[in-house]
Amino acid sequence: MIKRIIAQTAGVAVLGAAIAASAQAAEFNLKMHHFLPAKAPAHAKFFQPWADSIEEASEGRIKIKIYGSMSLGGKPPQLVDQVQDGFVDIIWTLPGYTPGRFPAISAFENPFMVTDAYETSQALQAYYEANPEVQKEFADMHPLAFWTHDRGVVYSKGDAIDSVADFAGKKIRNPSRPVAAALDALGATPVGMPVPEMPQALAKNVIDGTVIPFEIVPALKLHELVDNAVEVQTEDGRGLYTAVFLLGMNKAKYESMPADLQQIMDDHAGMYFAKLGGEFFKNAENFGRKLIDENATRSQMPAAEVKKMQEATANVPVEWVKEMDGLGLPGQKLLDSANAMLEKYSK
Repeated sequence: MIKRIIAQTAGVAVLGAAIAASAQAAEFNLKMHHFLPAKAPAHAKFFQPWADSIEEASEGRIKIKIYGSMSLGGKPPQLVDQVQDGFVDIIWTLPGYTPGRFPAISAFENPFMVTDAYETSQALQAYYEANPEVQKEFADMHPLAFWTHDRGVVYSKGDAIDSVADFAGKKIRNPSRPVAAALDALGATPVGMPVPEMPQALAKNVIDGTVIPFEIVPALKLHELVDNAVEVQTEDGRGLYTAVFLLGMNKAKYESMPADLQQIMDDHAGMYFAKLGGEFFKNAENFGRKLIDENATRSQMPAAEVKKMQEATANVPVEWVKEMDGLGLPGQKLLDSANAMLEKYSK
């Protein structure tokens, strides 16, 4: 009888501990929202392990549930408002999806402002941390980190776009205003659209091609929709373009956390995350290349044409500086800072 009572008491204690642990685990249940499907490598192999690491470090007090494919509603350009309004707690998006809203962070979206994702992501994060003007743009949220994808590639249906002349008259999808300006300077017709709209636009011939990294090929099945992929790289390793990514958190939610949990979020953010994201996006290029090689034609733009492209787009950053100046921002200072950071973090 006594043994039975002891066993029952022990069982109650274990159950009580389990209930307490469960309650602790529910302290901060965060919703993260983004635009790619859950099967995308970035969702399953990057963001999910990152969320799991935070849960482990917080001993279950922070749990992040990730929702892909805009499954909580809205369109990709609305993600910024969703996190600022508290509809969701964390977002992954591109500031370029809301043109004109975050102008200073777009310095890295000017032509030939990328080496590879790992180096450029660190340069971008350092640029944000070094410039109050850039930080001010994100005052209505708590930015966790910034990073970029690898060198953008020029994809096309039909013939390869492997010279400056080949851009003339082509309708090419672009991710941001600086990239649109570069495509326009090359004679193409830029068509702005978020990533999820791209496959249908290609299938229905709304666009003739797109600029995007290899990393996104598997998620969009881009290898089934294009015939050619042309890599653009200068002699010093710079690519045609990259896009700025933002991992943003609701400001009130972050501030509601106790200091120890804020520290855990901080430990998984900033330069730590920029390195992590940059490395993942750089390495993720390989599978996309493989799919293109199996289903389409991959080639390198000739060096002479790359130089022509640099010359043709040389005025884009000049105009970017003027635009920043017109907005009351120190355009040349910001561009110089971006270039200095890219040089610092490039090997």
